[in-house]
Amino acid sequence: MNVRVYVEKQMEGLAVFAHALGMPHAFRQNSPSTVVPVDQHIRFIREVLPGRPLTMKGCLIEIGDADALVYQELRHADGQLAAAFRTRVMHIDTAGREPFPWGKSVRAAMADDVDTPPDEAAPRSIDPDAPGLAFEDISIETPRDLGIACIGMGSVPPQHLDVHGRMAPHWIIGRVSDSVPNLLHGWRKKVAAAAGDLRMGAAVLEYRLKYHRMPEAGDLFEIYTGLGGVQGKTHSLLHWMMDPVSGQPWATSQATAITLDLDARKAIPAPAAAIEELERLAPKGLSI
Repeated sequence: MNVRVYVEKQMEGLAVFAHALGMPHAFRQNSPSTVVPVDQHIRFIREVLPGRPLTMKGCLIEIGDADALVYQELRHADGQLAAAFRTRVMHIDTAGREPFPWGKSVRAAMADDVDTPPDEAAPRSIDPDAPGLAFEDISIETPRDLGIACIGMGSVPPQHLDVHGRMAPHWIIGRVSDSVPNLLHGWRKKVAAAAGDLRMGAAVLEYRLKYHRMPEAGDLFEIYTGLGGVQGKTHSLLHWMMDPVSGQPWATSQATAITLDLDARKAIPAPAAAIEELERLAPKGLSI
């Protein structure tokens, strides 16, 4: 299951949760307020294959004046954890998209749903609480000056919008995912060939996304990807989805990924020469 589909399911679960908290209007057209993700950590634990049953449960970890930290998990039919999400959501007005305090009845309902996520869902390679860059410190000139390649670009189509006319969150990660092969397809083939001409694929193990602004239909985007580092069989990539008109960010993200032996379903280690090539393809210098 592509990373885009995981976030699509997560957002659907959030909409169901909103009903349970007394906000049935949140994901309807012409609603005065809604709930949007602003910072999200995802851990992909066991792969999901087509047609396999899944269930979702969740709870609240923290509650603020106009925000909350939501935990959601996907589990297989045998109870094994497939994926875990920790999403900082903001309650905003749909006109100005400014923070909007939770209502008293919603806060009362929230108090009944505070719990602690299971230890098996804890973040591993990415710290979801690291502060990261301020919005004003993220400029499109940074990757350009570092010689970091633009690996994807486009214009937001209307079918990628939510009911409030903004790009749906699952399409943010989806367009990044679509663009990564432009950078790494050839590199992964070399890694697979060096390991014995294996049938090659790729898998993301962990992700963090910061949603800075959500584009509208017709807005342009460019995606720049730099290397975070290499540790063992994993490599970390930093993705900046930028607005080429204003030079400001739409979203920034960090991913921990592996090159995958599709038959053995195991990670393929990259030889030293491949790591050196990866550093040339995706220079370091970006952060989330």
